[in-house]
Amino acid sequence: MVNRCGLLTSNKEPVPLKSIEVELEVRDHVATVVSTLNYENKEDKPLEAVFVFPLPEDAAVCHFSATIGQTQIVAEVKEKQQAREEYDDALSSGQQAFLLEESEQSPDIFSLSVGSLPPGESASIRLEYVTELAVQADDGLRFCLPAVLNPRYQPQGSGGNEGASVQVTSVPASLVPYSLSFSARVSSPRPVSKVESSCSLDPLQYLNTEQTQATVKLAAGHKFDRDVELLIYYKDAHQPTAVVEAGQASAKPGTLMGDPTRISSARDTLLLLLKSLPMGCYFNIYSFGSSYEHIFPKSVEYTPEDHGGGSEES
Repeated sequence: MVNRCGLLTSNKEPVPLKSIEVELEVRDHVATVVSTLNYENKEDKPLEAVFVFPLPEDAAVCHFSATIGQTQIVAEVKEKQQAREEYDDALSSGQQAFLLEESEQSPDIFSLSVGSLPPGESASIRLEYVTELAVQADDGLRFCLPAVLNPRYQPQGSGGNEGASVQVTSVPASLVPYSLSFSARVSSPRPVSKVESSCSLDPLQYLNTEQTQATVKLAAGHKFDRDVELLIYYKDAHQPTAVVEAGQASAKPGTLMGDPTRISSARDTLLLLLKSLPMGCYFNIYSFGSSYEHIFPKSVEYTPEDHGGGSEES
């Protein structure tokens, strides 16, 4: 069997993984996941490694950086061919370079070429992505951290058919010689009623008297031998709520995140939100300050006419 995910050499051999640290922040229905994976080249020769990893289907990568020795590299978004050429040029001139690419075979698989990892050297890879959590039938929000980066295996006797793979969600503990540190912080306008998991958790810790903020961790001694699944439950799950995203101090002035208080930014954000709604759902629009008003007497169904409309009002 061939492990297709993780930090691999050009011969598809895994580079030893030392530890994984995952910090999950859930704000109502949206999760931000920060994963730090630490590797070490224990061979007596350099390894040109490729980091292959899956993401949830609707996830968006918002930060990637890597550190090898004293060198830190932060990813920049560039046109694919230009990025590949710059990566090759950097390697040929002896510089350290990383290249993050989306797989052409599967849009939820990413690969990162990390150049040459010297003998005895360690590599620390930090990946941050944002995703919306799926709502279950019992109103719980489901988050899943795949075991061993959700490995895809080529079954023996499959005849070498490209793409014939089996998704494995359980790995023998004896084959997982590294540690996993996992913590989650949950916040919502509504109280957090409970957090359940397929793995052992430390008791839920509330951070305020309203119980709208809480933290939870995996119990000590956990081995990353199965998917880590969290189910998050809020009280009054069907009550209308709103979560406000603050601007970013590092964003350029005049951009949406750099100046989120401008009315034009608010209008653009509202239009983007409306055009992103799924057909058949119900919505309403509220304006608020010291008081509030709504546009429709009650929520209305989102139709193709709403999605395709090109007009807007100030």
